[in-house]
Formats: sequence, structure tokens, C-alpha cells
Amino acid sequence: MTEFSNRLDNKNKFKLGLFAINCASGLAVTKVNERWRNSWENNLKIAQLADEAGLEYLLPLGRWMGYDGETHFHSNVLESISWASALLAATRRIGVISTIHTSLHNPVILAKQLATMDHIGGGRVGLNMVCGWNRQEYEALGGELFFSHQDRYHHAQEWLDIIRKLWQTETPFDWNSKFFKFKKVYSVPLPLQKNIPIFNGAGSTLGKDFAIRNVDYLFMLTLDLNQLRQDIISIKKQEKLQKRKKPLNFISYSYVVCRPTYKEAEEYLHYYSQENADWEAVDHIIKLLANNSKVVPIEEFNLYRSKFPAGHGGYPLVGTPDDIVNGIEQLYNAGLSGTALTFVNYLDEFPYFKDEVLPRIEKCGLREHLAL
Repeated sequence: MTEFSNRLDNKNKFKLGLFAINCASGLAVTKVNERWRNSWENNLKIAQLADEAGLEYLLPLGRWMGYDGETHFHSNVLESISWASALLAATRRIGVISTIHTSLHNPVILAKQLATMDHIGGGRVGLNMVCGWNRQEYEALGGELFFSHQDRYHHAQEWLDIIRKLWQTETPFDWNSKFFKFKKVYSVPLPLQKNIPIFNGAGSTLGKDFAIRNVDYLFMLTLDLNQLRQDIISIKKQEKLQKRKKPLNFISYSYVVCRPTYKEAEEYLHYYSQENADWEAVDHIIKLLANNSKVVPIEEFNLYRSKFPAGHGGYPLVGTPDDIVNGIEQLYNAGLSGTALTFVNYLDEFPYFKDEVLPRIEKCGLREHLAL
């Protein structure tokens, strides 16, 4: 049988993707007219540009309702399974991830959906697991935020165990547990990839333990690089204790404002993220994160309120192409193996990043030239 590998499996020291192109405004909580329009046509164009440039992946957000504010931030979001299926058919090498809420998607149905998508893309699908934090979305869909914090992770473990079993055998099996009861289930065809890459974001102790056991790429909070470095060291110690076979990859997300001069970049950052921020939406998001995610207390979120509109709490990569590369080197030296990039307008800004920043990253040895 032919072996298939995702571009995420390449040997680049620092992997790059595009984040949230399926969402109106991307991650910039701004009112500027040029903010991202998430039409299918725009998604297709930027996905193919990223593919040609050699980026490793496209990562969507999973949203079922937006936030308050003048822009109705994230009310307009393309659903990630159908989005990823179409992009897998329209690209050649780049990995395309689906963002899935474990308590909203039946694992048997999802296993077949992702396997089908893997065949569509020739072995390039990925899974981003969300175990639940946004109470207003769950209540909008007819239920409480799924179980207690502890039960959500027990549920997610069973959910993932079922999916992996469906991907590894064509033999029907029964499953009878606290959260799932299935009879003679199976999913054929199996995925083309031997191991579909799995992403997850976790901040709690339970979440990190779950990630160490189960996922390939763990999203890390990057509000402070020194804290990030210490968090990664701590998780790596837990990896050794759990005798994990394959090292966990640590990634972040970053907003990019890249211009020929630092002054131009700073001026544009201030223009879109301060003068034209959608502060009502910002405050709504911060309140939800602080009250529901339990990762960072609201007092700490409020310290970063002024920076939040620029990229939804992502790490700033702001300045000239050389400044951007310096920032990426700092992320790498802190222990990250990649970051997911966002822009105010991906189509307007990514070409300059591709032409000016990517060659510099290759020159410093963190990436090889992978363009089609």
C-alpha cells in the first residue's frame, strides 16, 4: 500500500500555516474597510497562494455564533468540514485542518467524513480538537457546556479512542461506555494517512495531560515569551514521565503587520487595532474567555485588552521583514516548532510576506524552500 504523508511531516524546524481565513475579519477585531472578507473566492485564492509558497497547513476556526459589536465579529464563518473538503480538492500539497467540537460531532460520522476528506486530498487532512469552553455556543445549540471540566476530557478521550479505532480496522465493533454506545460500527475506507495529525489548544492541567497523551500539535498561549518557555519545559518533563513515543510539537498563532519600514508597520497597527478597534466585541470576547475557559483570569486578560484587537490575543510579528524573522526566531528559541499566521487582509498582505519574509527564514535555517 502506498505511504502518504502530510506536508506537516516535513523536516522544517519551524512550520507555518494560515489561521482563520474561513472567518470574516480573520482574527483582527477591527472596523477598517479593508478587513478580511471570507468569501469562498477569497479563501480559494489565499489557500492556493499558501500552497504554492510551501506553507504547511491551513487551520480554520470552528464558530457557531459570533460576538457583539459593530462588526458582529465572527458571525460570518465558513463551516470547517465542507470548507476543508473543497480546499483539499483545490490544492496540491498543503495540509488542510478541520476544527471540530468533540461534544457536537458524532465520532463515527466524523471518522468517515475525515477519512473521505483524506482521500479527496491524497493524504493531507488534519483534525483540530476543541473540547469545549464557549458556553453561549453550547446553550445556543440546545444544551449546557458539556459536563464538568473533568468529564469533558473523559468524554474527549473516549471520542478520540473511537475515531482512532475506526481508522485502524475495518472490522465492526461495539462500544459501550459512559458517554457512547455503538453497535457493530465501522468506517470504510480507512484514511490514506497512517496517522492523521491532531491539533489541540489547552491551558488547564487536565487539558495539557490530555494533549500529552493524544495530540501532535499543542497550541500555547504566547502572552509572554519567558512564561511560554517555562510552560514548554514543564510539559516536556511530563512527556518524559508519560513516556510519549513521539515528541509533542508546540505551536502558537501570530498576527503579522509587515511593511518596508518599522514606522509604516507601527502606524498601520495603531490605525486598525486602536483607532478602529471594535471595542464592544473585544470586551465581549475577553469576558467569555475569562468566565468560561478558566485558563487566564479576567484581570490578566484586561492587562492585554489594548493589544487584543490586533489579533485576538496572538503573538505580534510587527515591523520590517527582518523584524518579522527576528520575532519568529524568538518564538523558535522559546521552544515553539511553528506558528499560524493571521493578517488584516490575507490576499493584500501575504504576497509581501511570501516574497520578503520566507526567503529570510530559509536563509537563517529554520525552513527549506518548499514552493511548488
